Amino acid sequence: MNHFGFASEQRNFPAPADAGRAELGLERWLEAAAQSDDPQTVRLAQKLAKNPQGRRILKTIFGNSPYLTLSAVNDPGFMLELLDGGPEPALAGIMKGLEDGRKRGFDADQEAARTLRVAKRRAALSIAVADIFSVWNLRRVTAALSGFADAALSLAAQHLLRAAAEKGAFSLAHDDDPQRDSGLIILAMGKLGARELNYSSDIDLIVFYDTERIRTQAPDELQGHFVRLTRNLVRMLDERTADGYVFRTDLRLRPDPGATPLAISVRAAETYYESLGQNWERAAMIKARPAAGDLEAGAAFLDYLKPFIWRKSLDFATIQDIHSIKRQINAHRGGGKIGLAGHNVKLGRGGIREIEFFAQTQQLIWGGRDPGLRGPATEETLLALAERSLITDEAAGHMIDAYRFLRRTEHHLQMIDDEQTQTLPSDDEGLRRLAVFLGYPDAEAFSSELLFHLIKVETNYARLFEDSPYLGAPGEEQGNLVFTGVEPDPETISTIRRMGFENPGIVDSAIRGWHHGRYRSTRSARTRGMLTELMPMLLSAIASTSDPDAAFLKFDEFLSHLPSGVQLFAMLYSNPRLLELMAEIMGRAPRLAEYLSRRPSALDSVLAADFFEPPPPAGKMAEELEALLETADGPESVLDISRRWANDRKFQAGVQYLRGHLDPMAAAGALSDIADAALTALKPHVEEEFFKQHGRIAGSQQVVVAMGKLGGREMTPGSDLDLIFIYRTAGGAESSDGPKPLSVSHYFARLCQRTINSITAQTTEGMLYDVDMRLRPSGRAGPIASSLESFILYHREAAWTWEHMALTRARVVCGDRDLGEEVERVIAETLTRPRDSKKLLADIAGMRRRMDKERHSDFIWDVKYLRGGLIDVEFITQYLQLKHAAEHPAILSANTRAALRAIRDAGLVGAGTADLLIEALDTWNALQGMIRLTVEGDLYREWENGAPEDLRDTLARHCSAPDFAGLEAKVRSLSKGVHEIYNEMIGEPAKSQTG
Repeated sequence: MNHFGFASEQRNFPAPADAGRAELGLERWLEAAAQSDDPQTVRLAQKLAKNPQGRRILKTIFGNSPYLTLSAVNDPGFMLELLDGGPEPALAGIMKGLEDGRKRGFDADQEAARTLRVAKRRAALSIAVADIFSVWNLRRVTAALSGFADAALSLAAQHLLRAAAEKGAFSLAHDDDPQRDSGLIILAMGKLGARELNYSSDIDLIVFYDTERIRTQAPDELQGHFVRLTRNLVRMLDERTADGYVFRTDLRLRPDPGATPLAISVRAAETYYESLGQNWERAAMIKARPAAGDLEAGAAFLDYLKPFIWRKSLDFATIQDIHSIKRQINAHRGGGKIGLAGHNVKLGRGGIREIEFFAQTQQLIWGGRDPGLRGPATEETLLALAERSLITDEAAGHMIDAYRFLRRTEHHLQMIDDEQTQTLPSDDEGLRRLAVFLGYPDAEAFSSELLFHLIKVETNYARLFEDSPYLGAPGEEQGNLVFTGVEPDPETISTIRRMGFENPGIVDSAIRGWHHGRYRSTRSARTRGMLTELMPMLLSAIASTSDPDAAFLKFDEFLSHLPSGVQLFAMLYSNPRLLELMAEIMGRAPRLAEYLSRRPSALDSVLAADFFEPPPPAGKMAEELEALLETADGPESVLDISRRWANDRKFQAGVQYLRGHLDPMAAAGALSDIADAALTALKPHVEEEFFKQHGRIAGSQQVVVAMGKLGGREMTPGSDLDLIFIYRTAGGAESSDGPKPLSVSHYFARLCQRTINSITAQTTEGMLYDVDMRLRPSGRAGPIASSLESFILYHREAAWTWEHMALTRARVVCGDRDLGEEVERVIAETLTRPRDSKKLLADIAGMRRRMDKERHSDFIWDVKYLRGGLIDVEFITQYLQLKHAAEHPAILSANTRAALRAIRDAGLVGAGTADLLIEALDTWNALQGMIRLTVEGDLYREWENGAPEDLRDTLARHCSAPDFAGLEAKVRSLSKGVHEIYNEMIGEPAKSQTG
């Protein structure tokens, strides 16, 4: 080592990019050597530093790479050996040391880990020197990196297998060679699998274990043992200690990494690839190779997978999916300028991945019929494609030249700080330093050659899909949408962010999960192909909503519930406008989105010719449902059919309302008709089942009375049903005549409860409605069903004023006609009874004060409880009805708007007053209906910073305002006017009475 053979050889090599750093590095290295216990190391270090050629070599290393500087300073003796004998013998010595250690074994994990880390540092130095000074070409450099990784894996696997066996996890077939016949399969994937590892690459591994090859007395415990072994393997390679690390390790290429253990049995893996394997996984398996463990078992496993990887015949859907993998990268057909500063030489335009995809997608299509196209190495594949005239010789030459150039650039980028980066510096000085490190005189010379190669790659890559539709983001001049594999694509993240998503990482992760078959709906090749084609339009449609991130999550939830995606995506593919509707629903109507996610087939109905036609009246709806219920084959089927029908109709009405096909009044009427029809059609089926158990009560009748929103035909999305059940008996029967007879009161109580359960019960189709019974006589304390006599007596002698107010909105919905007419007559008689006007005024004012105390709101969009809001309009209307109905019975109507018009027509209030109240009522109902459709959760929290932009326009349009500012002014003006009317009619007169 006296002549520094390698360092003495004359060669051209890069200058130090940072002269100051070069001097400092040399100084530090000499100081480290001076502290050596070996006098010869001290003497030789000083001698090398004085040698002009040796000094230049050291300064090249120290002036370009802080990482290599640190490695050399930490090991000055090895650095001297390397510069004396050169990289080849240095690496050979490192590999021999690993092989000796593997055979010898280690007493502790720490000893094995330190051996690997020291070897890694020395191998990194050796290979870097060979690359920097052009001693080795690209193939030799990547082979050396990959060979070292194999040796490190083998040593770690051998040590961990022996340690696990000593703890009784299993028995080794060969104590002197634990890996042989162990059943442990460590597949190298990606660049390691192809023996093309880059300088600071992580290593992609998949770990399997073959239970049929493992000697064990407890096969059920093998998964736990091999998961622990794999975790320890990763830790031994990945963990950073004082000696550094060996390799960052990535296990995410295993089947469904989000749901599977770190180590998977061969049998489970075979089942997965046979049934759920994706085309991107076929592409990944092209580079798979047994790197450590039981090499024979690994080879047998890959041989078993050959039919999965290499298909002799491909159907159209499979070919489309393969093309979709590569076409997710935006192909630039000569347009646009590539910016070099900050460019990613792997993932960016014209980068390494485009070269790899260029080769791999052709391999997937042609390799099944031609074994000569199955090689894992990129250069060899490109040459093989050219030999078969699948690509031109010129294209192959351009791609290979660019591949070598870009990989060398990648290596030098990573040598600087041992970072797994492929991104060029974004500043001029950084580009200059990299250019000098690569041997160029300046950044301009380097950039010129780099641009030449990027354009050549981009041009050849784009030719692969000259006849294919563009898959970038609509309206974007450039931008990837790449979602296969396991790592986010930086340009895709940027594209998603530019489209308007605040959390592009979440969007990217979810979509890659779709492509990986995480949901049942995306597991077929045909579905994923269509999904890829739709992705730009889908993301663009979602991005157009007021909260794209929330809308996307709703769509993801929707997708997760789909049993199959083929039908949906074929529908969307054929009807792109349906995408806009879906995005609108996901982004603006949480109630509709929730229903759609539970029942995706409801989307089919949107394509029906009559979907956007006005809904039929309640009678027609009831006939429609009754016809469906005739097909029911039991009580459960009755419940499911009624829910499916009602929820589909509610969905239709909601979509029509959202899209403006129904105005607020028509939407309320349609939702009320749906509830009427559901109750009318369902009730006889519930009774029929009840009669089988308990029989009938001779001469009895029953009706269902709707109150509140349903009674007034003012239903909004999410409204519950306020119901009263009234019955009448004749003939003196004391009990029912069935197998299990019940007394009259008990009978109707049970029948009513059965009816309520049929409405509220949750089934696989959801529920129909919530039911509120608090408006029945005596409220919660009263019987669930009232006899006609008790109903009459209660409202004649015991009812509170507020109960008669509620009765103004009562309406018989279904049941026996004769009893219904009698109940309507009783209600009318009750409401037209002469009243003490002073007591009426005091009761209503007192009740409003108590309600305001409990529910007061100054938030102007809380239109129900806001003073001058919906409650005040209803109280004014009900007060006027109860006060004047004795003399003007025509003013009685369950519908508030109709009642106000009748009150106005009777001259009981001025036309201006009535019109203001009607305008306010219409506005409050429109706002409440749309808000309930579009806002999920607490309105105040949702709108604390203002209403969403697109919802503002919708609300203004539905409320006949010019814009949202005009709507806000309208709300303030109307609420002020209503409150003044309330005070004038009720508030102030009530105060005067008590004053």
